[in-house]
Amino acid sequence: MRIAVVIARILMGVLFVVFGFNKIVPFLPMGMPGGEAGAMLLIMYTHKWLVFYGCVETASGLMLLTGRFVPLGLTLLAGMLTNILLFGITLAPKGLAPGLVAGVLEVFLVYAYRRSFAGIFAAKVEPTA
Repeated sequence: MRIAVVIARILMGVLFVVFGFNKIVPFLPMGMPGGEAGAMLLIMYTHKWLVFYGCVETASGLMLLTGRFVPLGLTLLAGMLTNILLFGITLAPKGLAPGLVAGVLEVFLVYAYRRSFAGIFAAKVEPTA
């Protein structure tokens, strides 16, 4: 189990560092999809949302790669993955596979680090004084 966690953490870290950094400084060719998906991406590119997404993805990926602040990286990536999956489901179903793979890795890693997330899943929690 421990080896699987390290492999999943490194795989997800590399995935988000490479593709997150590509949103900041494009070095891989990205084709623009047509239709509504292309319109949404054009808006995100024009208004610099993709640069923000790239910064968050790169920082989170680095957290996973270094092994420091893994729960924080997973928390930040949860929101990103929600957007990636919703974009894939609603606008670009052909590109859904990478989002699903990343989503499965996210769920696996959250389960592996479940002690760090115990407070989130508690039914009743009193604030600390």
